[in-house]
Amino acid sequence: MIANGLDRLCYQSRWATLAPERKFFCWLLMMALAFSLPPLGQGILLVFIAAFTCWLLRMSLWRWLRWMAIPLGFLLVGIVTILFSVTREPLHLLFGVQLGHVWLGVLPEGLAAANATLWRSLAALSATFWLVLNLPFPQLILLLKRAHVPRLLTEQILLIWRFIFILLEEAAAIHRAQTLRFGYRTLPQGYRSLAMLVSLLFTRVLLRYKALATTLDIKLYQGDFHL
Repeated sequence: MIANGLDRLCYQSRWATLAPERKFFCWLLMMALAFSLPPLGQGILLVFIAAFTCWLLRMSLWRWLRWMAIPLGFLLVGIVTILFSVTREPLHLLFGVQLGHVWLGVLPEGLAAANATLWRSLAALSATFWLVLNLPFPQLILLLKRAHVPRLLTEQILLIWRFIFILLEEAAAIHRAQTLRFGYRTLPQGYRSLAMLVSLLFTRVLLRYKALATTLDIKLYQGDFHL
């Protein structure tokens, strides 16, 4: 479970109790360096943030790489679209293939832009992961309050975070029950079980929401959460 894993990692950080403002300003410094340094500097910054994150969270580099691999696929798709260009003048291409009356290939400008975008994105992404993995959710709420973020928005973030765990908990319970009944033994049966899981998940989350609303009514909820 991604959300559960992130939550556990936050509390095992060496900086778990550090003031959230200091973490936020440290993240701002990392982001400023990620966007201002040349590609070589961004690569060095990436290595530093990776080592710093692993030390703070007492985790292996392999586990950090697994976390980074989650958004890496989306990043690579964007890099490919920058790297390859369509042109009618193949003389400017470093290499390419002809597709009808046009050529698909790599221009020197596209290669330079893709290289700069890749390292900038990786450095900024590692810095953002550093903040997420070192900022427990209660500290995030405290940071939003001190930044005078509108109370309604803060409450919405709190409720969404809570319902993420409810959604994952219900999905895990349904999947476990289906697995015990060999619901994923074959591919067609797995598709049917998945469709059933989605429909049941929607129903059970609505029931949990109604239970939460009833609990708030019993406690004389007046429209404001204690933050």
